[in-house]
Amino acid sequence: MERVATDDIPAFIGGREGEGRRALITGLRGFTGRYLAQELSNAGYRVIGTVMPGEETGPDIYPVDLMDREAVQRVVDEVQPDVVAHLAGIAFVAHSNAELIYRVNVVGTRNLLEALAGGGHRPTSVLLASSANIYGNASVPVIDENVAPSPANDYAVSKLAMEYMARLWMDKLPIVIARPFNYTGIGQAENFLLPKIVSHFRRNEQRIELGNLAIARDFSDVRMVARAYRRLLAVAPGGEAFNVCSGASHSLANLIDMMSEIAGYHIDVQVNPAFVRANDVLTLAGSNSKLTAVIGQLDPTPLSETLRWMYLA
Repeated sequence: MERVATDDIPAFIGGREGEGRRALITGLRGFTGRYLAQELSNAGYRVIGTVMPGEETGPDIYPVDLMDREAVQRVVDEVQPDVVAHLAGIAFVAHSNAELIYRVNVVGTRNLLEALAGGGHRPTSVLLASSANIYGNASVPVIDENVAPSPANDYAVSKLAMEYMARLWMDKLPIVIARPFNYTGIGQAENFLLPKIVSHFRRNEQRIELGNLAIARDFSDVRMVARAYRRLLAVAPGGEAFNVCSGASHSLANLIDMMSEIAGYHIDVQVNPAFVRANDVLTLAGSNSKLTAVIGQLDPTPLSETLRWMYLA
C-alpha cells in the first residue's frame, strides 16, 4: 500500500479539500454523523445526509430506510455524491434484536453499495464504518490490522460480515473500511459506558452500577474520529481497512479515578451481574500506525480532557 507523506496533503492544514464537492453521510443525526458533518462542512463539502423515515428533515436531508433498495437508489441518483461516509447502523453491542443487527449492518450496507455502483456518478471514496469489535479477545497487547478477526458477539459478527460483503464491491467502488475502537463525546447516549459514568458524576450521584471492572478500552474523542474519517475520504485509500484509535487503553478503575478528580469526589462502584456479559471482550487496545502513515498524525485528545468536556457540557 502506498504511504502518503503529510506534506503531500496541504488540504489537511486548514485547507478546503471539499470545495465544490458533495458528501453523503448516512446516519447524519447519529452521534458520529453530527461531528463528521461539521468536519466535512468546515472542509468545504456540501454535506447531504440520510435519516430514518419519520425523523425531522430539512435542506439536504433525506428520509430513507436502508432496507428499501429502491428508496436508497433514488437518493443516490438524486444526490450523486462525490464521497460517501456510511455511518448508519446499529452500534450498540448489547442490542437485543440480533436479526435487526444483521439486516441493518449487512443488508443495509449492501443496498447502499449496490446503489452507488449502479448510479451514474462514481464517488471518489466510500468509507464504511466497521468496528474494532471484530478482533474479539485478541491474544496480543496491541491490535493492528494484521490480527485475525475473532468476533465474540452478534454486533461484531455483523460488522465482519459487512466487511466481507463489501469486498464483493471493491472492484466497482473505492471502498475504505474504518475500524474504530471505542470513542466518546458530547451527545453519545447514556447506554454507552463513558456517558453513563459522566452523567452519574454530573448528577452528583454517590453510587454507580457497572459491569465487568476488568475491561480496558482504547478510548478516543469523537472529534478526532471525525477528523480521521475526513482525511480517509480525502486520501481515498480504496480496498484497505484502518484501525481508528488513540493507541492507549484505560481500565474502568482508571476512568473512575479520572472522573473523581474532575468532579471532586469519589463514587461508590458496585458490580451488577446483569451488566456482565459472558462473551465480553476484555481488552481492546489498538495500533494506529497504518492509519497515520496514510493520513498524517492524529494528535489524539487526552481522555481526561474529553471527559472534562463532557462533564462541563
